Amino acid sequence: MSRQIGEIPTRTFNPGDVIFREGDDAKGEAFFVHIGKIEIRKLMGGEERVLAVLKKGDPLGDLALFRNAPRSATAVAVEPVTLMVIPANRLDHMVRSNPALAMALIRDLANRMLVAEDRAREAETRALAAEERAREAQARAAKPGGGDAPEPGVSV
Repeated sequence: MSRQIGEIPTRTFNPGDVIFREGDDAKGEAFFVHIGKIEIRKLMGGEERVLAVLKKGDPLGDLALFRNAPRSATAVAVEPVTLMVIPANRLDHMVRSNPALAMALIRDLANRMLVAEDRAREAETRALAAEERAREAQARAAKPGGGDAPEPGVSV
């Protein structure tokens, strides 16, 4: 459903509604959350994971506009949601004419980048640990008797 807050158009969504899907065209629109909570989800390793939960005042969909690319994740309403719709040209004007907004968006983007870096480091750590466990399992399996027999000189 669409309405207006002053001059700004809005859209409302019910819990469980998909606002947009990963890969969708941005249609030249970004949003600010006016009411409600939204989960940002991404398909990773065959399962959908929640990357972030957005609340009142948070930007939504701005990355697609800044990158001039499709949506990078899926947005789903967790509770009743009202979004303020910001067309790309208006967002550009708002950023250029409002240094505080520009700084807030830069901080938000920097925080998203740091979270992504942390996730990448955690994934790398898990991958290295899995590789080490696999090497240990191969070494045990290569021992005579498949690793079940005690090593020579070791009493049990």
